[in-house]
Amino acid sequence: MDSKEYIDGYIARARRAQAEFEKMSQEQVDKAVQTIGRVVYENAQYFAEIAVEETGMGNVEDKFAKNKQKAGIVWNNLRGKKSRGILETNEKTGITTVAKPMGVVAAITPCTNPIVTPMSNSMFALKCGNAIIITPHHKSVKCSTKVVEMMNAALAEKGYPENLIQILDEHSRENTRNLISSADVVVATGGAGMVNAAYSSGRPALGVGAGNVQCIIDEGYDYKEAVPKIVKGRSYDYGIICSAEQSVICPEKDFENILKEFEANNGYVVRDKDKLEKVRGALFEDGKANRHSVGQSCQKIAELAGIEIPEGTKVIVAVAEGTGATDQLGGEKMAPVISAYAYRDLDDGIRIAAENLEREGKGHSVSFHSDSEDHIAKVAENLCVSRFVINQCSSNSAGGSYFNGLNPTNTLGCGSWGHNSISENLNYHHLMNVSRVARFMPDNYVPTDEELWGE
Repeated sequence: MDSKEYIDGYIARARRAQAEFEKMSQEQVDKAVQTIGRVVYENAQYFAEIAVEETGMGNVEDKFAKNKQKAGIVWNNLRGKKSRGILETNEKTGITTVAKPMGVVAAITPCTNPIVTPMSNSMFALKCGNAIIITPHHKSVKCSTKVVEMMNAALAEKGYPENLIQILDEHSRENTRNLISSADVVVATGGAGMVNAAYSSGRPALGVGAGNVQCIIDEGYDYKEAVPKIVKGRSYDYGIICSAEQSVICPEKDFENILKEFEANNGYVVRDKDKLEKVRGALFEDGKANRHSVGQSCQKIAELAGIEIPEGTKVIVAVAEGTGATDQLGGEKMAPVISAYAYRDLDDGIRIAAENLEREGKGHSVSFHSDSEDHIAKVAENLCVSRFVINQCSSNSAGGSYFNGLNPTNTLGCGSWGHNSISENLNYHHLMNVSRVARFMPDNYVPTDEELWGE
């Protein structure tokens, strides 16, 4: 069977399932969405174990926590929200909005999040009455397939149509290309190559950009409050989360004390030029991430670098020799290594962050630890990213949290800065068509020419 025929079979099955599913009530749709989340929540440990076993990235403890947290927070955000039929009527404008499915969603999912990304994409798709077909990363085919199989089994027990969620059982670039050019909408979460392919598919596409979260500690802020959150974020799942802190940019007068605080929180500080070069060599190869370092522990990174670090080290703090304009350490590091910078004043800190973002990660996220609303506004106005997380662990908050108002997701849009179509967290409404009923409003006020054009 050739690739086109193979994919046509998936599309046909999805369209039959979707045509039946879109006739179901809001209550039935929401029960399906809850069922998907519950499968991951109740099997969080098992899914964490098989993901680490297959991909060799991250650690079971953090993946277990991530599986439970994401399942809960995504469902909590979706429950009770209308996504089928008439949404509302605005008496002032006379507009009635009506929700409609997009049809068949194609989702490209990454090996860094092989469980929760298929889960959340499926929850968003089904919330709007769509069917979904997933093409997983080749390094995570088995674990992503297992989660889809278990979600489908739970849906089947409740009498939902077969093939609402499918996953390709033959992985190839040709199959992925044919899938994304045949579906009604594409969601791409992963490397730049796949995201670019999605935007070139001829179908509406929602993709993400590279992460390189810049973390700024404001002058006068209690760095003893900030540092434990930063260590938690940078070490989480051994550094493979796109929303994890990548650089810490500190006030010059507190720089040495902040480095000592990192050491007090299981950080190992690297300043020596020779050691810094060894760390770079462990992280990067020919200008790209060294595949042997991706998602590995500090101990493994130290082994690759040929340096010794204390047992129990959670984060390697590399005092960078320059911003991303001249030093590779200013870019994204797919391991628990964070670059450290000292700034003269906040304008200088913003400059450092901007230069790092120009290298990589523009449009993604910035973490800022500050008590000053004026400084928060200044940072937000001067850095080109889609989300700013304030006084939080970025790794656990940029993708949505119980404690902030960002949409819970595993797909973080980066706007035009990251060559994406959205500058917010992917949510169910991005997979919904909306019809608008416009009524004649004879009593609406029409301004005079003088009101419109008069000086």
